[in-house]
Amino acid sequence: MLKAFMTTFRSKLVVMLLCSILMAVAIVVQAFLIVSIIDQIFLQSAAFHAIMLPIAMVILALLLRIIFQYGVTYQGIKMAQLAKLDMRKQLLGHFTNQPIPEANKGQSGEKASLFMDTVDEMDAYFSQYLPQVIQSIVITATLLIVIFVEHWASALIILITAPFIPIFMIIIGFKTKDTSKEQLSVLASFSGIFLDTLQGLPSLKLLGRSKDQREKIAESSNQFREATMKVLQIAFTNSLALEFISMLSIGLVALEIAIRMIIFENVSFSVGFLILLLAPELFNQLKQLGSAFHTGRASMGAASRIEETFSQAATPMKWGNTSLAADQIPVLSLDQASFCYEQGNFRLEPISLSIQPNEQIAIIGKTGSGKSTLLHLLAGLLPVTSGSYQMDGVSQYNVKKASWFQKISYVSQQPYLISGTVRDNILLGVEQVYSDHEIKAVSERAGIWDWIYQLTDGLDTEIGEGGRGLSGGEKQRITLARAFLKRPAIIFFDEPTTGLDIQTEQILQVSMELLSKQATIITVAHRLHTIREADQILLLDQGRLMAQGTHQQLLQKSQIYQQMIRAQQGGGRT
Repeated sequence: MLKAFMTTFRSKLVVMLLCSILMAVAIVVQAFLIVSIIDQIFLQSAAFHAIMLPIAMVILALLLRIIFQYGVTYQGIKMAQLAKLDMRKQLLGHFTNQPIPEANKGQSGEKASLFMDTVDEMDAYFSQYLPQVIQSIVITATLLIVIFVEHWASALIILITAPFIPIFMIIIGFKTKDTSKEQLSVLASFSGIFLDTLQGLPSLKLLGRSKDQREKIAESSNQFREATMKVLQIAFTNSLALEFISMLSIGLVALEIAIRMIIFENVSFSVGFLILLLAPELFNQLKQLGSAFHTGRASMGAASRIEETFSQAATPMKWGNTSLAADQIPVLSLDQASFCYEQGNFRLEPISLSIQPNEQIAIIGKTGSGKSTLLHLLAGLLPVTSGSYQMDGVSQYNVKKASWFQKISYVSQQPYLISGTVRDNILLGVEQVYSDHEIKAVSERAGIWDWIYQLTDGLDTEIGEGGRGLSGGEKQRITLARAFLKRPAIIFFDEPTTGLDIQTEQILQVSMELLSKQATIITVAHRLHTIREADQILLLDQGRLMAQGTHQQLLQKSQIYQQMIRAQQGGGRT
């Protein structure tokens, strides 16, 4: 997968190669100039003004070296940015193009970790590893040629000792890739557990299970710590070995030069000093390549994990790529569809049902009867356990997630709001660009514009995460404004008026009636007077569809419905 980017980044790789060649030339020129300056000052006793030009040229060579180094680094950073952006687009496409049941599998925290941490881990491959590989190969080869021309014996020592660095680098690198991949898997698991815990914290507190979950998080955190320490252990071992090999190799070169200069006197000061300047530069490039190789292998581990995600497809009979027609409201059909939770005794018994475009459907029943489960099943948030669920004649398993969720809006008791402005929250999930005038129009239809107008900053007023600082009715109306703007084909209401006062409920009812003129409406209701005009009322009891029909039909044939009506008329609760 990483190699596939090389064709895209060919021009940047060429620029990096040219910069590396020019940097190698600058290093060699700088070394020759330094040798010349030292030779003139200490051996030829030259006047200071005689070496002004070489000093200026050394400074220029150093400046050029920095510029070319920056050019290599800059191209690497740009490649990393483009690669990460493209990879996140691919991941988003992968998840959104999955069939609905497959897309809902897995932990949201784990997917978020894949998008953020795992993709970020690939950054070093492009910003550090590739630039260093090109730079080290070019500079090492150039310096080795110059050393060989000036003094072949030193070049021979380098040729014998230098290969130990890449050999050790490769040995450590294989271990690094596997360990880094393991670390990222543990991190993804930890992220999933932590995010799920945060999302369900109120329930855990109420059920007295927070201590158990805390211990689970602590265990996952310890596993991540141990995995991270393994990666660091390899990194420190790698650095120590590279330093040791480099120091030993440079020491051998220096010893050989000293013996020839002092004992045999067959090497001049200029040649010996030049070799002692270039040899550390050469081994420094190899050390940097070794460190970059460690980082690159870690990035390869991240890339391998992403490749596994792409390869984790459903079985052929479940995998589909059908998109629903964009310009029509789909017909929803359940044929003996049922659902059973993996843990727990509740089961939604087989239901057969057909929902036509623009129909208003109400789902009612006592607490725990399966109302929300059926709504989630129809919304595609849960897969059918048995039977079938078809959308415009296409199986749920063959409909793209992106195509389906473009057609629906979901309004729950706890609307999803982000930390941002009122405008940001109304536009959330909308791909088109809308003017303030259009936002005002939908806000008026949702009955919230008067409230927005009274705010200090209007649409630019900041609100907290989850709508912190807003009342329940204000949150719901922002969600309705979002639905008006999106113009979905199907709208799911999960008891949106629960806990609201009568006046706010009436405002929401007016907005919901307006929405019903342009979409199919499926509502879980607990106040029966609000659903008397529904085309179909589905009465559930203990996971079974006990009755189905209009208000008048259920009054005539369903005793449970009659009891519910009498209870609410008398002030009781369902």
